[in-house]
Amino acid sequence: ANTFEDIERDTTAMGQAVGIIALAAAASSLGSIWYLGFGRILFAVLISLCAYLLWAVLVWVVGTKVMPDPQTSADFAETFRVIAFASAPGLFGAISIIPILGTIIAWLLTPIIWVWSMAAMVIATRQVLDYTETFKAVIVVLIGFVVYLVFWGTMMMLTFGAAVMGGMMSR
Repeated sequence: ANTFEDIERDTTAMGQAVGIIALAAAASSLGSIWYLGFGRILFAVLISLCAYLLWAVLVWVVGTKVMPDPQTSADFAETFRVIAFASAPGLFGAISIIPILGTIIAWLLTPIIWVWSMAAMVIATRQVLDYTETFKAVIVVLIGFVVYLVFWGTMMMLTFGAAVMGGMMSR
């Protein structure tokens, strides 16, 4: 919790925040680089950056406008920074680059990374919105997460579905 308070106050940490999202997205895609290629991995990173940006907007709007506590006062930049740093457990996805074994470990590790990231997201949200109740942070995070998943999933299907279809059409 104290770390997220420090991140909230550190106006110079915006580049680091973007870097963490990008690295976490790249790390989770490393195992797929052999058949997706670098360009598609890069595009997946861009989709993740946009998805986290959308998630941070939702956390900020819902948390400050729809469900604020009396002491809630957060701007978007603070919210984005803490949301971005909460994605740091995704860096462990880099283990997927190990041939065969990495895929197996990644399948086992992915649910743990997701739960860890969600717990970090709840703590980050509680801190940035100055909530006294963790339950409110859970609700705000879940609203953002649903929209994040729909956006991310749609973009990934459109992007990689089109690539798969294009490959099938050229045969």
